[in-house]
Amino acid sequence: MLTTLQTSYTDTRAGELAWCLGSGPLPALAVLDLQFGPVALQLRLLGASHQVVLAAGQGIRSETVACLPGRRAPLPARVAEHVQGWEYDFAARVETLAPAAFAARAQELIELVEGHPSGLAGVFPGDPSAFTALVAAGDGRRLRWRTWHAYPQEGTLVCTRSALVAPTHAESVR
Repeated sequence: MLTTLQTSYTDTRAGELAWCLGSGPLPALAVLDLQFGPVALQLRLLGASHQVVLAAGQGIRSETVACLPGRRAPLPARVAEHVQGWEYDFAARVETLAPAAFAARAQELIELVEGHPSGLAGVFPGDPSAFTALVAAGDGRRLRWRTWHAYPQEGTLVCTRSALVAPTHAESVR
């Protein structure tokens, strides 16, 4: 799903992005609700980037990559954690591209996500290469998603990948 976001572009530098795990849902400009087996996953586009909210069994878990008030830590390159019995893995990288290569890559990613049944992309007004995009997949036990945050004024693309693996039955009863 592709949408034009009705807001100003608030996360204007890749270096302003921060990562947070477990916060509550933030106000969203666009939302895509998905179901992977027994697990509901919600992709959320924020004015300041993205949030993925997972509703499963014992509560809600979330990942937020955005310009968050009071958080100035750089985006981590890698995080691996146990979250309420789930195995969570996050990785981020920044690509810096020449203007023509950036525009081509941005168009390629927007088309990829727009045509994906579990994809959500939002283009910010004023520049078709300024976007945030998410795509998810899973089977209820293993979930994964990728995101892209484009900063055409810098020629940078922040790419993240996340995975969440549910506990086995033996782990969940401990």
